Amino acid sequence: MNALAFGYDFKEIQDKVSLHLRPWHRSFQFWVRAADIYTGYKVFQLRVSLVKYPQKKQAMWDKQHELAADKIYAMCYDLGGFFLKIAQIIGKPDLAPAAWVKRLVTLCDQAPATPFDAVQLVLEEEFGRSISEIFENFDVNPLGSASIAQIHRARLRGDKNDVVVKVQHPGILDLMMTDIRNLQAFALYIQKTDIKFDLFSVTKEMEKQIRYEFDFLREANAMERIRRFLYENNKKTPVLVPRVLRGLATRRVLVMDYIDGVPILNLGDEMDKRGINPGGKMATSAKQNILKSLTLAYGQMILKTGFFHADPHPGNILICKGSESGCIARLRASEGSTRPVEVGFADLVLAMADSNPVKATESYRELGIDTVSNCKNEQQEMLRLAQTMFDTKLPPGVVMLQPFSEDASIKKIGVQSFPEELFSVLRTVHLLRGLSVGLGINYSCAEQWRPIAEEALYNAGRLKGANRTKVSNPGRFFWRY
Repeated sequence: MNALAFGYDFKEIQDKVSLHLRPWHRSFQFWVRAADIYTGYKVFQLRVSLVKYPQKKQAMWDKQHELAADKIYAMCYDLGGFFLKIAQIIGKPDLAPAAWVKRLVTLCDQAPATPFDAVQLVLEEEFGRSISEIFENFDVNPLGSASIAQIHRARLRGDKNDVVVKVQHPGILDLMMTDIRNLQAFALYIQKTDIKFDLFSVTKEMEKQIRYEFDFLREANAMERIRRFLYENNKKTPVLVPRVLRGLATRRVLVMDYIDGVPILNLGDEMDKRGINPGGKMATSAKQNILKSLTLAYGQMILKTGFFHADPHPGNILICKGSESGCIARLRASEGSTRPVEVGFADLVLAMADSNPVKATESYRELGIDTVSNCKNEQQEMLRLAQTMFDTKLPPGVVMLQPFSEDASIKKIGVQSFPEELFSVLRTVHLLRGLSVGLGINYSCAEQWRPIAEEALYNAGRLKGANRTKVSNPGRFFWRY
């Protein structure tokens, strides 16, 4: 008995020591790997600068990106947590090298899963009942696993319809806070040495948003608020938001309707299965309508209420099967809020849609984006910077933005101070652009948002009715299976 008690106490002490050291181990792993990737690129830049032939240079860059992509993937996968979100942000075809995108895109919903016994413990702690008392069926294998939680398909007792059960990974919050503080230190270094952008403020806003994401009751309220808004402001809602089962929502568990659909990343494969040419007119029209529906929903949320779903990465979007709408945003707790700056952003939307450099410069000042210029055509570069940051459209012939190339506006106009509340808008636009590039559709969200921005300015008394663009019904995506 005493031996058993001693063994249990020793194991408990060992577990506590292991948990205490884990943040230090993660920090060490991050800095070793980040330094390896960063110095690898710095050394490579010196080597490639000695090469004269452009084709050889490109081949060398491709090889370097492939090498770095494997290292970045390994770091994000092994450390998990916050680094999975980093993979979602940088793994976009309009922003990162193709080799990075190819590796990182698989992490959208394929993060390491929590073992089922730990999931069961969380569910029973939150609900105070066994799983068998609540659910008739519960799939042990998750449908997907992300940085904060994983989702399981299940069926409630006495019900004919399936539900999705979202369960938070236990003990992940403290680890994510360790991750983001390491990233903040790295951001401070990078913005002083390589990138003229206020990355630190961006990471501070990310820290705030992540804390929100750990409160699933807050997420449930956000889902219901946005779901109601979209139904009230459209004859037919452009996106569907799953209904939350209020009696089964806690801080760590969220149960919602199951809606069948195809992940947007698998759209091309689904078209192939059904004999549809992914590059044909029918497929192109469908992709355009998908983006149109998503962009309409986000324009309404950002510019009409300042309250929006700020995580439209591909793992959060499904294309419905046989429904009346094209897309489902599985809303997370990271809702964004632009109030009280949505009117200023509406001004910027019009400046981008009109390609007006003077207005873009004024809008940046009004929004509190503090910049410093070292170029002659400052206003024109300011417009280019605004379109790079807050519009989805790529210039003619450009397939990847390369925002940090030598010719990029960010190299000519430094962003010394960036309002934290605009980070969610910035991230949303960049994720929408990543989707558009992935689907092969080049479009401008600013042009589509123009009538919504004009309405916001009109309601704020800053635009006369005669100057407003007539709002047309943008239509919705409808996909028959």
